[in-house]
This record gives sequence, C-alpha cells and structure tokens, in this order.
Amino acid sequence: MADESTPVASELQPGTAVTGTVKNLVLCGAFVDVGQPREALLHISQFGRTDFRNIEDVVKPGDTIEGFILRADGDQIALTMVKPPALPWSSIDVGSTYRGTVIRIEKFGAFVDIGAERPGMVHVSEMADGYVGSPDDVVRVGDVIDVRVIKVNRKRRQIDLSMKDDSPIEVDLNEDVEAVPTAMELALRRAQMGSRKDAGQGRGSSRRSRSSYDTDEIFKRTINSQPKR
Repeated sequence: MADESTPVASELQPGTAVTGTVKNLVLCGAFVDVGQPREALLHISQFGRTDFRNIEDVVKPGDTIEGFILRADGDQIALTMVKPPALPWSSIDVGSTYRGTVIRIEKFGAFVDIGAERPGMVHVSEMADGYVGSPDDVVRVGDVIDVRVIKVNRKRRQIDLSMKDDSPIEVDLNEDVEAVPTAMELALRRAQMGSRKDAGQGRGSSRRSRSSYDTDEIFKRTINSQPKR
C-alpha cells in the first residue's frame, strides 16, 4: 500500500503527484499500487525515457516509484512518470508577467523557461527600450528575469515574451479556437496508441482486424484486467 499521504480517489486529478509500489509487470507496462481499490496502469510510453530494452530495466516488482496521475476515471487510473508542466497552456495569460530562466540565446533573441510546456521567446527588439545589438549584451544563459507575455499562439504552441513594460499585447484573432491538448492529454494519446499496438500483436495482419480495436476501450480493458482488492 502507498503511504498515508496518497490522495483519496476524489483528489486524483490529472497531474496529481502520487507514490506507489510496483506490483507486477505486463507486456505494455506495470501495475502500481497507489492505495486505491484498483491498481494503476503505468504504460511503457509513460516511463519518461526510451533508453531501455526491457521493462525490468526501468521498474521491477516491489519498487517504490513517484509518478503523476495521467487519467482517473472512476477507479480506473493511468499513471505517468513524466512531470507535467507547472504552467499549462490554459493558464498562460496574455499581458501577465512571469519569472523565468534564460535557457538559450540566438542572434534574434533569447528563449526563456517560464514553466510552460515550451520556452517562450524574447525577440531582441523586446529586450530594452533602446537599440540592442546582440541578445547577450542584455542577458546570459542562466539569468532569472521577469518577462511579460505579449502573444500566445496555441495552434503553433508559441509564446512571445517581452522584457519591456510598454510593449503592446496581441490577441491572435485567427488562432484556432479548438482546445489545445495538454501535455497530459498528449501523453494519454501516446499510451492509447501503445495499447493498440500491444493488442494487435499475434492477431494477424488483417487491416480489418487492426481497425476493429477502439484504443480507449483497450486501455480500459487493460486496467480492468486487474481485480479489485
């Protein structure tokens, strides 16, 4: 069983940190006891690494692992070992100021990690009120700076930043209004695709056979294969 700090089922929202014990391994990953009625599935696509040949190279029965809730649907729980971003796309507000770290400098500007899924970019023209000949005249890699979001393009997943207080903000009216999947949602899709591949092994190469599998149902069946304790 997990320790007493493990959240109750009603608190298991996507991104919630949990600690659990690996109970057993299966073809597509591992089942982990996180203190809930049914063990959670940690799919191989959610290990957070690809430099392994066998599941045992990453986790073994009895191991204590730290992970995050990928999905919690009733008592069906999917885990990931990939830490979610501190600042999801839905929380990035144009015009708001964030503190970030300069992680890369190019001739045209600097990239700043503000805790989002991707770093934002400060163009050289947005670094100071006067002329700036080169970005490294103003910032260095590792500098912690305050930046203001002046534009977010969720379709292209780009964040434009400014170090100036008076730069106009821009709302992209042509931006695709369809909800951009979060890192957790993208991870779930990868897990579903992995489950479809696992389910297709040894069942022949018929296109009809492969297309008959619904990825979400396969994912649920994999989780449901574990009996409640």
